[in-house]
Amino acid sequence: MNVGIPITRLIQQAYDNLKASDAVSAQRDLEEALKIDYEHPEVVYALKCVTWWVERMKKLEDFRDTYDKGGFILSQWKSFYCFLDRIRDENGDYDPCMYAIRRFVFSTALRFFEDVLGDGINRHDPGLLLQVGRCYKGVGNYDLAIKYLEQAAHFKRDDGETLSELADVNALLEETRVAKVLFREAFFVDPQGVDLRSMESELIIRLRDRVMGLGKTGPELLEWIPIYGCLYGVFSVRRELKPVETGRLKQSIFTLENEVRSRPDNLALLIPRLINRYFWLIDQYENTREDPALIEETMLKIKIIDPAIYRQYIR
Repeated sequence: MNVGIPITRLIQQAYDNLKASDAVSAQRDLEEALKIDYEHPEVVYALKCVTWWVERMKKLEDFRDTYDKGGFILSQWKSFYCFLDRIRDENGDYDPCMYAIRRFVFSTALRFFEDVLGDGINRHDPGLLLQVGRCYKGVGNYDLAIKYLEQAAHFKRDDGETLSELADVNALLEETRVAKVLFREAFFVDPQGVDLRSMESELIIRLRDRVMGLGKTGPELLEWIPIYGCLYGVFSVRRELKPVETGRLKQSIFTLENEVRSRPDNLALLIPRLINRYFWLIDQYENTREDPALIEETMLKIKIIDPAIYRQYIR
């Protein structure tokens, strides 16, 4: 038992080792701290988290491909949040611990992705660019995150995950107007592709929490966020659609209206998805100063399928 080292120093030493991508040494530091006080809540919590990742990292030996190694690490981030839900206690999440874990995870994955990125053709791979951008966001280098996420979005304009990650980084950089446009776009093109657990900006976290407070969870939550984002004034920055985009919007509305009639078992997802498109169509009619009767017709459709949303919308 190393009683000569204060427990607070061992905890900090563990976090420093994590930030330096050395989880094994961090685990050893926390085990030493546990010998000093086996009931110390932060030590117990941190040791559980670090041990979880040490065990996961052993599985990297199963992968030969460098890209797959980086992808495996990031894939475990979602599983880690489920693990946190199980061990969370009344003392909270211990922010210094979570910050150190985040740095460890994303810096480790980044090393693998950067090896693949090189300086050749892989720099045009949107999936790789997205992963590199996510990693830079995870380690707090938002300028480089923007660089790679913008490149990824150039190749994947209709990808909800890429657009939401780009929106999140813009929000973290206080580019709020750009962030609002991109978030609204992401939840329009592919709401189910948005990974809410990876979002870090207060802009989207507060909106998520408010919508969850209304009882929306799981896949439904992702469909309702753009609705309440508009109603609460969060997604307040809008753009005018190109004629071809307007045509696609009307076609998608027609398709969804038919699905609502033919698939009553899936209304929990279809209704908010359709309402979101009605919102976009109304905005477009207003932007292009179309016949007010078209706006009234669309408003009536909203009133029929969800009177409560209609009442909030017209306030």
